[in-house]
Amino acid sequence: MICAGIDAGSRAIKVVLLDAESLEVIASGVRDQGIEQEALARQLFEALLEENDHRRNEVSRIVATGYGRNLLSFADTTITEITCHARGVRHLVPDATTIIEIGGQDSKLIRLNPKGVVRDFAMNDRCAAGTGRFLEIIAARLGLDLQALGEMANRSRSPAAISSMCVVFAETEIIGLLATGNPPEDIVAGVQRAIAARVAAMAGRSLESPIIFTGGVAMIPGMTGALESALGHPVAVAPQPLMTGALGAAILAARL
Repeated sequence: MICAGIDAGSRAIKVVLLDAESLEVIASGVRDQGIEQEALARQLFEALLEENDHRRNEVSRIVATGYGRNLLSFADTTITEITCHARGVRHLVPDATTIIEIGGQDSKLIRLNPKGVVRDFAMNDRCAAGTGRFLEIIAARLGLDLQALGEMANRSRSPAAISSMCVVFAETEIIGLLATGNPPEDIVAGVQRAIAARVAAMAGRSLESPIIFTGGVAMIPGMTGALESALGHPVAVAPQPLMTGALGAAILAARL
């Protein structure tokens, strides 16, 4: 039988189809989020089944997670993204102790006990200045895509100081930096440092390794280095960091 995990994130919908016995991934896919969240998720789910010669009646259970999980009426149950990311990361990195997940609208720091169970977590979902949305705003302001942002940040010699804690004021601050001739690469590097500093503030002084970085922002060059500098610890990127929530949801579906 097959189990499915659907991560209805704020910026993208991710689906994983999993063999319920072996826990091997049968298929996975990503689609941009939109207004009709349930329709988009259903279309992606059904397309993956069809592309891999499976039928809906072969799927024994569907678990939904993420920002829009409660909108997916065809899912059997919902589980929080904290639990799903923890399960997905721990499946991929069995000794993971600390997880940093930065998505489009929030960032999370998750601590696991030796058995991989969530011990506690901290979450920033009130200010976009610590999330991928901040990077999207800067990319739009500079006329770049997100991958180009990372490449630009790597050329920085003197990252700008971004002091504003609110993304609206931070954007105004960045406009001022551009107007006074600060190089764009220094501004981008400063934004990455600002995001990393907010994660470090959530972490506090106590942080255990290995630290695994996941979520869409983990795919942007430069962010891992910014986190390492802010935290003072090595940080590793999870395999397929965009998919860990959906993977964890699928694994939990197989174990329910």
